[in-house]
Amino acid sequence: MKKLALALSVLASISTPAVAEGDAEAGKTKAIVCSACHGVDGNSLIDMYPKLAGQQATYLKKQLHDFRSAAQTGGKEGRNDPIMGGMAMMLNDQDIEDVAAFYASQTLAVTEVQNIPASGEQLYKGGDMVRGITACIACHGPDGSGSELAGFPAIGGQHANYLKIQLNKFHDANRNNDINGMMQDISGKLTSEDVEALSQYISSLK
Repeated sequence: MKKLALALSVLASISTPAVAEGDAEAGKTKAIVCSACHGVDGNSLIDMYPKLAGQQATYLKKQLHDFRSAAQTGGKEGRNDPIMGGMAMMLNDQDIEDVAAFYASQTLAVTEVQNIPASGEQLYKGGDMVRGITACIACHGPDGSGSELAGFPAIGGQHANYLKIQLNKFHDANRNNDINGMMQDISGKLTSEDVEALSQYISSLK
């Protein structure tokens, strides 16, 4: 019986494909083409493109898979973006694992933000019960580091302009790959002033 159990165990290990894991060093080479927009180390110098340094690998992988899916389905699935769709189409699953591992291993550079709106801090920490706006801190944490296990990305220290662009996309439902539509629901209740204030505040978090 012991011999049978051992044989079955060996057979299972042979027939079950290994789960791909990211190689940050390999990802560094593969991410060279990404550096024009996202910076050599993932700290983008162009504020319309996100900083990827220090972002959770799980979130990065989801976005790359979603970009690729949208490109493959003509925007019917995933996250539609004309630039990132083309870039993601060139990546296989292992490439995505490696690139995500590389950016996750880098250190985020936070730019000093001046004149942070008090309303942005209020919305982030306390939300607005009257308007049904949940506090951002509930999912993204006090420092904006998010939760990899829950699938909530790190947003603290991100470019304010990029945050503003994404909040507006969620608001207009032009981006809809968020978990259970939570960001679309919340962003849909924000005014343009709210979006501006929140973006500035989140960008200041370290």
